[in-house]
Amino acid sequence: MAFRILVAEDEEITLNNIVESLQEEGYEVVGTKDGLDALAMTEKGTFDVLITDIKMPGLTGLELLSKVKERSPEIEVIIITGFGSISSAVEAMKSGSYDYITKPFDLDELALRLKKIREQKTLKKENIALKTYYGMNREVPIITKSDSMKRVLAVIEGMKGSDCNVLLTGESGVGKNLIAKIIHSTSRRQSMPFLSINCATLTEDLLASELFGHGKGAFTGAIKAKQGLIEIADTGTLFLDEIAEMTPNLQAKLLKVVEDGEFYRVGETRLIRVDVRFVAATNQDVKRLIADGKFREDLYYRLNVMEIHIPPLRERMEDIKPLSAYFLQKHLPKANKKINGFTTEAMDVLLNYSFPGNVRELENIIERAIILEKGLMITPDSLPHSLQVLHIDTLDSGRVLTVDELVKEYAEKVLKIVGGNRTKAAEVLGISRTSLWKILKEE
Repeated sequence: MAFRILVAEDEEITLNNIVESLQEEGYEVVGTKDGLDALAMTEKGTFDVLITDIKMPGLTGLELLSKVKERSPEIEVIIITGFGSISSAVEAMKSGSYDYITKPFDLDELALRLKKIREQKTLKKENIALKTYYGMNREVPIITKSDSMKRVLAVIEGMKGSDCNVLLTGESGVGKNLIAKIIHSTSRRQSMPFLSINCATLTEDLLASELFGHGKGAFTGAIKAKQGLIEIADTGTLFLDEIAEMTPNLQAKLLKVVEDGEFYRVGETRLIRVDVRFVAATNQDVKRLIADGKFREDLYYRLNVMEIHIPPLRERMEDIKPLSAYFLQKHLPKANKKINGFTTEAMDVLLNYSFPGNVRELENIIERAIILEKGLMITPDSLPHSLQVLHIDTLDSGRVLTVDELVKEYAEKVLKIVGGNRTKAAEVLGISRTSLWKILKEE
């Protein structure tokens, strides 16, 4: 991304010298001789640095500094001042100026200070990337023996050199978040930020604020400007989980970012440009939603440059044993117990269960079993009774239950266990309240 600089200087010769010198250094530079014009330019475009003389027509350098920092705190400001105005420069530093430089100054000195700002901004972005990188478990483990999941990994391996947007499909709990992290960690953007958000957990207004950021005073409680996840994820990857839950209004705004790399913060008119790779995920039939007018077809095709379907756990039963062993070792340290594995009977129960909650449900079951188990091996008694009940019902009933019926029946049982608390039931099932409501509503 270009490093953009705005120069506000009322002396035309000085202004031209600064602009031409910095352009030769490879910066994208624009200039103005008026403080009000400079403020208007920061409101319409994105800049990394503002260089302003302390004495300016329209707005003084200090007034410009104050207004810019109020609306765009991420812009660094360098004040140009005369030798006799050092006190004003000190005041500027207290008001948030990054640095000041006195006239007459060496253009090479200014270039060095800009280089330092650029390095610090790059370092800050890399720190964000580093935090998310370590938060992902550096190796991003994928435990599988099934051919279907090996094919998924082969697709990811094949697009390491690509920068295309990706749409992940599959039921809730299959591991779409993990796959998104693997896509990022094996891409050219792996050293840059990986951020994620669940589109089903926030209202339209809150989701808009989280994604696009907002200006000061954009709504009640917006006491200062805030960067959104799209802006923070610049040069990196943004994972949009449950994308189908996004309202049509937000879909239209997201489409502009995906197509043009441009957007506006909520309540602002300043255009912000970014370079973000999008990985989206859904457990719904997007084509049906498009037909029903609930999802934009143009956004679907922009996100669906590469579609990866992640199969449910019941279609890759050979993964249950290695996953169970992995989750046992993952959660054992917290329990301070010694458990060596699973009895044959316990593993048979797991292997004969359909896992409507998929891998997320398996992990919850293993974590619960560790807490309850008193011996050296996980036994059936430590597993939820509903696993065995559902297994018996499915095999012995006069009619084999469909997957949707099985999911609904299991959700109803969990809801009953937690006393009808839908928020708690959704948490236990590892799904959103919206998804639970849809499951229970289906006839």
